Amino acid sequence: MGAAVTVAPIAAPSGSLPTVGCMAWDFETEPEFQEKLDWMKGFVRDEIIPLETLDEQWRSPEGRDVFRRITDPLKEEVKRQGLWAAHLPPDMGGLGFGQVKLGLMHEILGQCVYAPAVFGNQAPDSGNAELIAVGGTRDQKERWMQPLLEGKYRSCFSMTEPTAGADPTLLSTRAVRDGDEWVINGHKWFSSNASIADFLIVMARTGDDDPEQPSRSRAYQAFSMFIVPADTPGVNILRDVPTMGEPDHKTGEPGGHAEIIYDDVRIPFDNIVGGEAGIGQGFSLAQKRLGPGRIHHAMRWLGQSQRAFDLLCERALTRYTHGSILAEKQMIQDWVAESYAERQAARLLTLHAAWTMDQLHAAGKHYSDARVEIGVIKFWGAKVLYNVIDRAIQIHGSLGYTTDLPLESMYRAARAARIYDGPDEVHKVTVARQVLKNYRASEPSIEHVPTRRAAAIEKFADHLESLTLNE
Repeated sequence: MGAAVTVAPIAAPSGSLPTVGCMAWDFETEPEFQEKLDWMKGFVRDEIIPLETLDEQWRSPEGRDVFRRITDPLKEEVKRQGLWAAHLPPDMGGLGFGQVKLGLMHEILGQCVYAPAVFGNQAPDSGNAELIAVGGTRDQKERWMQPLLEGKYRSCFSMTEPTAGADPTLLSTRAVRDGDEWVINGHKWFSSNASIADFLIVMARTGDDDPEQPSRSRAYQAFSMFIVPADTPGVNILRDVPTMGEPDHKTGEPGGHAEIIYDDVRIPFDNIVGGEAGIGQGFSLAQKRLGPGRIHHAMRWLGQSQRAFDLLCERALTRYTHGSILAEKQMIQDWVAESYAERQAARLLTLHAAWTMDQLHAAGKHYSDARVEIGVIKFWGAKVLYNVIDRAIQIHGSLGYTTDLPLESMYRAARAARIYDGPDEVHKVTVARQVLKNYRASEPSIEHVPTRRAAAIEKFADHLESLTLNE
């Protein structure tokens, strides 16, 4: 199953989009790209996953230096294979693989938390590079995006606030223009990677709601994105917030989510993403960033759930109890079948969403037109990830609950999937609203049998008359 250049049997999104210039999908992978995927599977399994077992060693500054000495040659090998920073098109410094190929790649990279960084597409750097690529000025691309793609810089995405999460129109951090500078004040948290970043992309209010616009439109046009060097005076990183996934995380370790106070932070006017044309474009840029990010999350979750599924099946064939191996128990067979079906459904939904996004890109349309497909995979993929890991823990009993297996850490990390990049509930509302637009109220129901029977009698009256005469 995978990417190909023939025809796509899955229904196209509404609007009958052209397929010129993008890759269709037909359950088969191009031989050349399949070779790349096969290489990735072996590379991740043999060179990257073993690093997991030494994770405590990498937490100190000295340990991180050793980690870099190990992974830098791995990154060079990825570049030689032509797989580095594949999430961007060639004119933006990437390889232009499209979302289907990226989805198949992320399915492999998702098996290990270290793999995306080795391939140059780890969050939040990959999303931030995409944001600057699609919305930044030429100078911003050269100064910030290129070093990011080369791995010389790390970045942070600073949007969420303690009092504004699922409803981003409530964001209160404000940027005020003062001559040729912007002055930023506000309180953010869950700013990914902030404590180790070279620069932060900050979402801030730059204007008041325009009374000439509808209320929701006014709110969405009142925000902008800014590039803030991490060493700018007034950027006060209070802490990395410990989480359920990493309860012992220390500030300054990679992968943290920081709480930040922006206190009269002054940056040049040109640091607004997109220059003057970027004023009021914060939400538009955020959606261009988050759409691909959500599909990459969903595919990486499949990589994680595959590892859990493999452990579930291995245990079923290994553990003997009450007269037979677990694989012969109907309850366990149910777990295997349910997990397999859920994963296959999640995979098909995710690749279909990727295919839809490629079609939209080829047609010059925005990824927001795939909001239903993206919304579905966000909440369904998170659910499947959790379910499969939970069953894998259960079949292992007490062993599954221990740190002797990776399942307990996978389980804790999986819980966040239902929250970040929009909670399940928000995506379900989006999907439901869009789906319901295709329906209308009807009383009686369009399937009301007496009403349909009366209409049928009228429609076929001439034929029914002959039946009456023959009685």
